[in-house]
Amino acid sequence: MTGSESEEPELRRAVCPGSFDPITNGHLDIIARASKLYDVVHVAVMINQSKQGLFTVEERMDLIRRATAEYGNVEVESFHGLLVDFCKQRDIPAIVKGLRAVSDFDYELQMAQMNNGLSGVETLFVPTNPTYSFLSSSLVKEVAAWGGDVSHLVPAFVLEALTERLRKKG
Repeated sequence: MTGSESEEPELRRAVCPGSFDPITNGHLDIIARASKLYDVVHVAVMINQSKQGLFTVEERMDLIRRATAEYGNVEVESFHGLLVDFCKQRDIPAIVKGLRAVSDFDYELQMAQMNNGLSGVETLFVPTNPTYSFLSSSLVKEVAAWGGDVSHLVPAFVLEALTERLRKKG
């Protein structure tokens, strides 16, 4: 065998970044679809020192691991700083982002162009399933805090954690 025949094929890697506070079915839709396109999908939980999340980064990572366990090719990590640095450190050439509406596109296009200019990392935009086009973690938290039913918007164990956290907080 020649050198090129004996080498392992390079894994196709992508990252799905976000705060995931908490992870929703909309997030899971994008991660599931990315996991079918890539060999390894890194879910990067953003650490934002200036924002106090409802869940700690470790709790969010645990919820994501539980929610994505069935995919088999998802790795959950946290990061702070520039996403392109996270990508460079792990040899990840692509960012996968879900788009809910035109307003998402305006912001995400600017980020995609900046990220590509900084590092050559490409961004793949995936249109959100229409069922989740309105969905955000912030909206889920707000509706749940007021006693609204969000059971169809998050996995059951996330709903349980969310309900418990809001009960303790209130």
